[in-house]
Amino acid sequence: MFRPRYLSLSDGQWSQRVEKALQELRECRACPRDCRVDRLEDKWAACKTGRHAVVSSAFPHFGEEDVLRGRRGSGTIFFSHCNLRCVFCQNYDISQAIPPARAPKGLTPRKLAGLMLDLQDRGCHNINFVTPEHVAPQVVEGLAEAVPRGLKLPVVYNTSAYDALSSIELMDGLVDVYMPDFKFWREESSKRYMKAADYPSAARAAIKAMHEQVGPLRIGQDGLAQGGVLIRHLIMPGGLQETRRILEWIADELGPGSYVNVMAQYYPAGAVDPKRQPELTRRPDATEVLTAKSWARELGLRVDARN
Repeated sequence: MFRPRYLSLSDGQWSQRVEKALQELRECRACPRDCRVDRLEDKWAACKTGRHAVVSSAFPHFGEEDVLRGRRGSGTIFFSHCNLRCVFCQNYDISQAIPPARAPKGLTPRKLAGLMLDLQDRGCHNINFVTPEHVAPQVVEGLAEAVPRGLKLPVVYNTSAYDALSSIELMDGLVDVYMPDFKFWREESSKRYMKAADYPSAARAAIKAMHEQVGPLRIGQDGLAQGGVLIRHLIMPGGLQETRRILEWIADELGPGSYVNVMAQYYPAGAVDPKRQPELTRRPDATEVLTAKSWARELGLRVDARN
């Protein structure tokens, strides 16, 4: 039977990890924005999140990759707000549009742990933290509360990859499956569409650190992911050049056996403005989709079964 990595930590190691997480919040450097505000005093900056993580929803998700959802669903915990400003965000209403004053109240570590345990009781195959980049320290606190109360499911860290290396270090030994998205290769695109020119370099560093911790994706006899890295890449209209560079980097740096989900689900959403971003007002066409997936296979990457 699969044993999550965090079950190997001693009480002393958990205490040290929580203390390290709290220090991360004192002058916040949980993500590359490096705002340096004291979130322990409930202050916030780019991510609009203070002392406690804000959760928009928690439920068994059947829309994730087959290796995560299985038959009983992936236990997703969606965090509100985000440290990126993707103009095309399909979760815009919970990542950017909601003002902090109207956001749900942040959850204490004990309440966050309660969500994990409820998802476990509902039969989910894993605990899937969605958009955790800005609340990695709070995730540590929540896990530290949940494990003594009986949590025993694998942990999935479902991220845009705009993570600080210090946050990925916090997750070492706690996360079984990393699921980063690699969005753009060019700084110009990242600045224009996400207001984060440093995204490509930050994502490459974070994904390499994830891979060093857990290696390539491993799938058990039951068809479920047991550990490793699963990379998502969303095909953007007119963005094949960047897609190619990203896929080549994955094959060169992480190995040709790396597991990728090359996704064709883009559609104009969020705050896409036909006047400001006319290139984003269409879906990727069939040729773009087929080309991107063909490249992934030619490079020797393991492409998600649904693709």
